[in-house]
Amino acid sequence: MSTTVIKVEDVGKQYRLGMVGTGTISHDLRRWWYRVRGWEDPYLKIGESNDRTKKGDSDLVWALRDINFEVQQGEVLGIIGRNGAGKSTLLKLLSRVTQPTTGSIKVRGRIASLLEVGTGFHPELSGRENIFLNGAILGMTKAEIRSKFDEIVDFSGVERYIDTPVKRYSSGMYVRLAFAVAAHLEPEILIIDEVLAVGDAEFQKKCLGKMKDVSGQGRTVLFVSHNMVAVKTLCTRGILLENGMVKYAGLSDSAVSEYLRLNSKNNLLSARDFSDRDAPQGEYVSLLGCELQDESGRRIETFNVYEKVKIIVKYKVKRSGVKHFANLHFFNEQEQYILVSSVDENSAANEEGEYQTTFFIPSYTFNIGAVTAGVAITSYPGTNVQFFENPALVFKVDEMDYNFRNHPYTGPLPGETRIKLEHITIRQSTSNFTI
Repeated sequence: MSTTVIKVEDVGKQYRLGMVGTGTISHDLRRWWYRVRGWEDPYLKIGESNDRTKKGDSDLVWALRDINFEVQQGEVLGIIGRNGAGKSTLLKLLSRVTQPTTGSIKVRGRIASLLEVGTGFHPELSGRENIFLNGAILGMTKAEIRSKFDEIVDFSGVERYIDTPVKRYSSGMYVRLAFAVAAHLEPEILIIDEVLAVGDAEFQKKCLGKMKDVSGQGRTVLFVSHNMVAVKTLCTRGILLENGMVKYAGLSDSAVSEYLRLNSKNNLLSARDFSDRDAPQGEYVSLLGCELQDESGRRIETFNVYEKVKIIVKYKVKRSGVKHFANLHFFNEQEQYILVSSVDENSAANEEGEYQTTFFIPSYTFNIGAVTAGVAITSYPGTNVQFFENPALVFKVDEMDYNFRNHPYTGPLPGETRIKLEHITIRQSTSNFTI
């Protein structure tokens, strides 16, 4: 039975822009008077949402408002959102760095926070001394810290500088040691802000592996990052914040998809038609249009993992005597290549005129999420790319019926593709094996 280790109820955090506190003695006295009379704080009734892109009329702003969620023991929760959405404010509230204006936060267990580079470190102390200082802050005994010391230093990779004051460390060395301390001194809850972006690729990989180990030991991780691949890989659930409010809460894959959809310049785009004036074109070929269809030929913008679909590419060949091939390039939500279609001699367009190439996409090609398709026309001989239009289409892949998996697991599956490989399982007799 899972145990709730963090419970956030109706939490809000209000700030006065450009000021400390409420700004004036009269405001503070008024707040005190309302509080002793048992009345609602008058300044909670005013204030604007946390939209950093717009100038407001009020100098009071809600950095967070109406935040509600629970975190279970051993869970890895990803908190995502644009800059200024309220992620760091929420982590500061959870870490007790500041108090909420409204609502309550209940935490069960010891918290280690890594909210910025070198959190809890004293710049004048050496790395060695800061390990013991940080451990003491976390409530560890000297013997417990000493038993973990070599492991911390080895993980951080800063052994040569362990007796040097940390003010002389680079930002990368700083965060290496800070993360190593936070992860190895066994807090029940580990809270990590975007600081891992400071480290190099090798260290980030080590950190992600360590966070998996931490959660596997029954400890809880709250992870804020703009690295959506890391969030999808590491986290079991995700919370999307927008303008200080929870926009979405659910599986990490779905939270990332919603985040990318909200921040994408390209919303779902199932078809495009071009005139001669605005058509992508080269010396020999121009693109007329493209669209996504289901098996029956109906135009769609969303389909299920297990459905077969097709993409129609229409183009105009302006000169004969050269072979022209259409192909598709597919990208995931992070604009990384998923796959590219191959060309076939039999599908070449040789003569002047208008053509249509139909690409049949088998079921179980893509994993769930948004997919971008780019269209290219290449001419041979000479391998001359006439044009590459990207994005030509943007569509979404869902999974609405888990029965098609033919097994009881209904959780998220990693990877960008979902190819269903032909396979067979047979029982071998022991005589077929040699020892």
